Order: sequence, then C-alpha cells, then structure tokens
Amino acid sequence: MEDLVKEYRRQKRQNGLWRLWSREYSVTRAVDGVSFSVGEGELLALLGGNGAGKSTIMKSLTGILTPTSGTVEVAGLVPWRQRKKYVPHIGAVFGQRSSLWWDLPLMDSFTIISRLYEIPVANYAKNLQQLIDLLDMGSFLETPVRSLSLGQRMRGDLAAALVHEPSILFLDEPTVGLDVFAKRQIRSFVAEINRTQNVTVLLTSHDIDDIENLADRVVLLDRGTVAYDGDLEALRLRYSPHRVLKVRLADEAAVTLSNDTVEVSQSGSSVEIAFDPRIVSVSALIDEINKGYKIADISFVEAELEDVLARFYSRDDA
Repeated sequence: MEDLVKEYRRQKRQNGLWRLWSREYSVTRAVDGVSFSVGEGELLALLGGNGAGKSTIMKSLTGILTPTSGTVEVAGLVPWRQRKKYVPHIGAVFGQRSSLWWDLPLMDSFTIISRLYEIPVANYAKNLQQLIDLLDMGSFLETPVRSLSLGQRMRGDLAAALVHEPSILFLDEPTVGLDVFAKRQIRSFVAEINRTQNVTVLLTSHDIDDIENLADRVVLLDRGTVAYDGDLEALRLRYSPHRVLKVRLADEAAVTLSNDTVEVSQSGSSVEIAFDPRIVSVSALIDEINKGYKIADISFVEAELEDVLARFYSRDDA
C-alpha cells in the first residue's frame, strides 16, 4: 500500500427550497496518505481509535472500496480492479456481518461456498474436515445459522473464509461481543493457521488481548495517517518505558539499591521497583537484590498495552 487516500463527499445541508438546487459538498478524508507493506506469513494488527481509518483500509484491501488515490497491490493484484482473480486468494471476516445463510443449517452454507469457489470435491472435504476439527464445530453443523450462538457463528464465519484455502486472511473485529472462552478459541485458531499454514493475517480489534496474543507487529493509525509501524515491545518502550519488578522478601527489611534511576516503593516485605529497561537490565536488578536480601518470590510486570495506547493518544503532538 502506497499513499492511500480515501475521501467521502457529503452534500451540505441547506435550509428552505434552496436545498433542492444546492450542489455544495463537504469532503471528509478518512485515510490520508497511508503506506505500509506486509510480508508473506506475517500477522499484522491495525490499531487506532474510532475514525482512525482501520475499516476503510481493510475494505480497500479486500476490494470493497475503491480509494480516491494511491496504490494497493495484494498477491500481485489490485483488489478493486481484478476482483475475480483476487477473491480466491483471500478470506475475510467482518465481526458485525456474517457471510453465512441465515435460515440454512451451517453445513449448507459451506456447501454453497464450495460451489461458488468451484473447489474440487476432494479438496473441499479435506479442508472442511480440518476446519471442523480445529474449530470444534461438529456438534452444530446441522443447526440453522440463526440459532447459533455468537461464538459458534463466528467459528462458522472463519471456516467459510478459509475453506477455499486462501493465502491471506482479513479479520475486522473478529472477537467483538464474544465471551472469554470463545475469544480464546478464535485466537488459538488464528495463531495456529498463521503458524502451521503460513496464512498472512491482517487484524483490527478494539480488544487489547487480541493484539497482545496474536500480533508481533502493529501499524498504529491516528486520524487517517500512520503514526507508528513496528513491534509491540518497541511501542511499549517508546510510550511507556518503565517496567515493574515485584519482590516479596523472606525477611522484612528496608530495601535500598545502588542505581538512582530506579524507584523503590515498599510495604512490609512487599517491594515494587520501577525501572527503565533501556537504562538498567532486569538481571542486574535481580542480582543486586539477591545479594543483599533473601527473596521469597519475584515477578516482572510489563507495561499494559492499553496504558501504552492511552499515553500515545494523550501525547503533546497528538
């Protein structure tokens, strides 16, 4: 994707009869010059608040939208110009919309999809059985889609998106509204097909756990532009550098450390040490504590991604 721009024109509201002849429009730029590339087999997350441009980018990548300007090429094809050639290469799941037939049993939806994609019978049987096993769908294949729980329907949508063996999977809010158990099932499945089948995955989600459990690389969007493109750890270090080492002492003692860049807080035998890993290493801290004090328990706490994003969007140049 290079210099992608998507603008929406809306006719301005006028009062009185003049509105019948008015041709004045307002222009909203939803995506403003976005560029990034994704490698084969990569799992990339698009992050950003409402209106940041995530869904517009996903719809441009899947060929649903035609951008105002810029270039997009996926698997050597332009999505909105070469749709017939392009669609067999991709699968897409939009959390708020289903690709399944509402009044038919789930199995019938898969059969229809196999005909639409003209999947050879042997390939279809093999692919579907693998998806049934991975997504644990055997107990509700004959249930009408309208009677499925949200988690069951989402598993059905994932299977429908992958039964034709696409090399690229687009997931737009795939766990929205799901309970904790269903979310874990979806995340485990996505990670599995990415790892074992080298399926390239582009993901958007407001669920921070989706991002932390699946993506190694994130593209952070802000008002239609790319504000950050890199791995999660670098994002944490950039916007929330401090980490916390939690220590419980076997014998209560006042803890003092030689490094003056760390912050020590203590309540009885419980000690918390805030530090910047770019300045002092975890191993150096543990070594110093271990030499001077008897440790009963120790743990390391990463910065919460939600806090990192909050710091990013509240930064001075935002």
